[in-house]
Amino acid sequence: MNNDIEKILFTESELKSIAESMGRQISADYCGKDLILLCIMKGSLVFTADLMRAITIPITLDFMQTSSYGSSSFSSGSIDIKYNPQEKIKNRHVLIVEDIIDSGNTLSRLKPFLENLGAADVKICALLDKPSRRIAEIKADYIGRRIPDEFVVGYGLDYAEKYRNLPYIGILKREIYQ
Repeated sequence: MNNDIEKILFTESELKSIAESMGRQISADYCGKDLILLCIMKGSLVFTADLMRAITIPITLDFMQTSSYGSSSFSSGSIDIKYNPQEKIKNRHVLIVEDIIDSGNTLSRLKPFLENLGAADVKICALLDKPSRRIAEIKADYIGRRIPDEFVVGYGLDYAEKYRNLPYIGILKREIYQ
């Protein structure tokens, strides 16, 4: 797998530092509030695990699975919600935890979906933001790092369900996905 990586963008220790910094900010912002972390599966799993351990206030954790990529390196534009959260959303503060905001299509549909379930508020926490690829009008409330228009894998991010287990985030060589 390592031979398929053109360049490492963020090391394991850099990712831990990012999650810890974001966790401190979220803890301060949501102190005294009933917070649900909603991990968007599968890509956000690793980041969510590190983030929630850095949050020092009580939280509830739930999961939601959506898909817009399939086995492609580009979003299809169509969103498939494969799993709805089990936790009751009504009157609670929901923080969507996403691995990367690319086109923004998924989150632009998911946020209103959760708001319609009666959440007190819905905010977005994204490890990575790739604004150059944005199609939908969506912004994260918490952003770990902005990245260039490169296809990245590792730390939960995949290409065709592979590379998620890399402990770092790297740029995948073009010949692998083109």
